[in-house]
Amino acid sequence: MTKISSPTFIYKKVFPAFWFGFLAIFFLLCAIQFLQDHDPMLIVMLIAPIFMAGFGFFMFKNLVWGLADEVFDAGDYLLVRMRGEEDRISLSNIMNVGYSRMNPQQVTLRLVEPMKFGSEISFMPVRSRSGFQSLFGKNKMVEDLIRRVYDARPKR
Repeated sequence: MTKISSPTFIYKKVFPAFWFGFLAIFFLLCAIQFLQDHDPMLIVMLIAPIFMAGFGFFMFKNLVWGLADEVFDAGDYLLVRMRGEEDRISLSNIMNVGYSRMNPQQVTLRLVEPMKFGSEISFMPVRSRSGFQSLFGKNKMVEDLIRRVYDARPKR
C-alpha cells in the first residue's frame, strides 16, 4: 500500500490552536484594558476577535476539519482513515475525482454509493518534490488516480 495523502496534523490541530489562542489572548488583554480605562473605543477591539473567531471556525470547518487523516492506495481500492476509523473504497465506487490547488491542496472523491464517511471524501495529496512544479503543474498522483478510477468503472 502506498500513502497518497499528506499529514494533516498541522492544519487540523496546530494552526487552529494558534489562531484561537491568539484571539483569546487579544480579547482578554482588551477586556482588562477596557475594565481599567472604560474607553468606548476598546469595545471595537473586543468585538473584532469575536468576528475573527467566527470566521476562523467557518473556514476551518469547511476547508480543514473534514479532511481525511490518511489515505492509502491499495491498487483496486483506497483505504481511508479518519478520526480513528477506517473504510475501504473501491475505485469502481468513485464517481468523480476533483482536485483543488488552493492551500491546502485537496483531492475530493465523490462516491457512487455513500460509505462510512459520507458521499464525499477529501484529503491532502502528497506533493511532488519539485516545489515550483507542484505549485503550478499537474499532480502526477492525482492524474494517475483519475485514470485508474476511469478504468475501474463498469462498462455501460
